[in-house]
Amino acid sequence: MSAKQWKRLDVVERVERFELSMSQAAQVMGLSKRQVRRLRRKVKAQGRKAVQHGNRGRRPSNRIADAVRKRVVMLATTKYAGFNDTHLTEKLSEEEGIEVSRVTVRRLLRAAGVGAARKHRAPKYRRRRERKAQAGMMMLWDGSRHDWLEGRGPILCLMGAIEDATGELLPGAHFLPQESAAGYLRVLKGIAEEKGLPWSVYQDRHSALHRNDDHWTLAEELRGTQDPTQVGRALQELGVEEIFALSPQAKGRVERHWGTAQDRLTSELRLAGASTAEEANAVLEVYRPRFNQRFAKPARDATPAWRPVRAATDLARVCSLRYSATVGNDNAVRLAGKVFDIPPGPRRRSYAKARVEVCQLLDGSWRIYLGDDLLLATAANEQPQELRAQPRRKRSAAARAFRKAVKSLRSA
Repeated sequence: MSAKQWKRLDVVERVERFELSMSQAAQVMGLSKRQVRRLRRKVKAQGRKAVQHGNRGRRPSNRIADAVRKRVVMLATTKYAGFNDTHLTEKLSEEEGIEVSRVTVRRLLRAAGVGAARKHRAPKYRRRRERKAQAGMMMLWDGSRHDWLEGRGPILCLMGAIEDATGELLPGAHFLPQESAAGYLRVLKGIAEEKGLPWSVYQDRHSALHRNDDHWTLAEELRGTQDPTQVGRALQELGVEEIFALSPQAKGRVERHWGTAQDRLTSELRLAGASTAEEANAVLEVYRPRFNQRFAKPARDATPAWRPVRAATDLARVCSLRYSATVGNDNAVRLAGKVFDIPPGPRRRSYAKARVEVCQLLDGSWRIYLGDDLLLATAANEQPQELRAQPRRKRSAAARAFRKAVKSLRSA
């Protein structure tokens, strides 16, 4: 018997020995006098069993069948091995038709010796930044390089962005071999086409987002600032404010999303048997709506703040890798080991010595512009390869020495 039941039996026995009155017994047990009298008669008739619950020893009507218990444990150790308790509970309901609570799943697995999929550290006190009030005020983006395929394929990097006000995983998320400027541009283009433009973006100081080199051109020296990165240039043209975080903890919301994705999305990829980046992206397209349905929260202000893309904006050109080059005397542009022959202009005009803009689009095609005039456009690659931004040219030893002397004069 429990301590409460022993206490009630002792009080009833004291009443029988006239050590306590009915009023005192009712006060001690928290019952009415009528209930005490009923309990007293029941003890006289049944003895100690009178204070025990009537269902003691009976099988609960809501007890899960042994076959279902065994099936849950079997699925957790085979088909859904590595799924966390909450994720497993959702899969049991969606895919297997087993309606059980997360607490029940946890109890069954721990009793069967199946430990938690993720080990949680003791929480530390942190003060979180308050979310933006409207969707579209700020997005956070990052890349997460991880063994997403768990050895079935290459190491991949998940590029994506989340909305600060709602926590929604935004369009444009995709897998690629490593974090790169082209990956960020692809995410930006996907968001702009489906949602619009955010007011600001919160990001780290990765070399694709922030100039971390010490290479200064003469024009940069005279201007006093370095040219932006490929991604920074696109953000400036679209009017998106850049906010740089100084630590991973500062952009904790997107980092926590990566932690959730490395648990749930990895399990989904394992369940689908994905072994290539293309298969992983197909699973990601299915995962994104489910993630938003499960984890996204409504914004404090339901009015979205996304800015529409202006009709005159060529997103394909803005979200591309852009370089400046000089047309040779043979009306050809040479860049990245490629030679682009510029066709003659109006009245057989020559473009020799002209300074042009060379754009490599995200589909692998090339465009060459003189101002806003399109001089050349190539077809997209049938089998697009990973896009890599061309490295910046390093300054000569004399230029570096000159910059060093200028710095010393300024500090003097």
